[in-house]
Amino acid sequence: MKMLKATFEDLAEILALQKLAYLSEAKLHNNYSIKPLLQTLDELEKEFEKSIILKMIDYEKIVGSVRAYKENNRVFIGKLIVHPDCQNKGYGTKLLNSVEACFQNKTFELFTSSKSEKNLWVYKKNGYREFKRLKAPDGIEFVFLEK
Repeated sequence: MKMLKATFEDLAEILALQKLAYLSEAKLHNNYSIKPLLQTLDELEKEFEKSIILKMIDYEKIVGSVRAYKENNRVFIGKLIVHPDCQNKGYGTKLLNSVEACFQNKTFELFTSSKSEKNLWVYKKNGYREFKRLKAPDGIEFVFLEK
C-alpha cells in the first residue's frame, strides 16, 4: 500500500470512489442527494486547485483518499473515503495521519454526520474532540470535531 499526493489525472477515479464510498452514508439517512454524491468532476477540479488531495494505492488501484486545505492556522479535512471492500482495516486512520503530517502546528477540523458512528469512533480514537453540532436544511445533523 502506498500513500501519494493525487494528481489532476487521478481526479475522475477519486470522484468515482467518493460516490461509491458515500452510498453507505446516503443509506444511513435515506437521502441520495447528499453533496458528495452530487459533486461533479469540474467541482473537484476546482477543489484540487486549493487543496492537498492524497490517494492510497493498493494493487495499483486507488482504494482511499482524503482532502485538506489551510485557512489561517486551521486545516479543514474532508472527504476521507475508503473503498467499501477495504474498510475496517485501519486505512482511514492511515489517511488521517498522512494528511495531518502535511501540515505543522495547526488545528485540524472535520465533520461527519451524527449517525456515522464508525467515523466518529475513528476520529475520537485519533484525538479529535466534538466542538459543535449543526442541523442542515435536509435534517442531517453534522458533528464538528477538532484536534
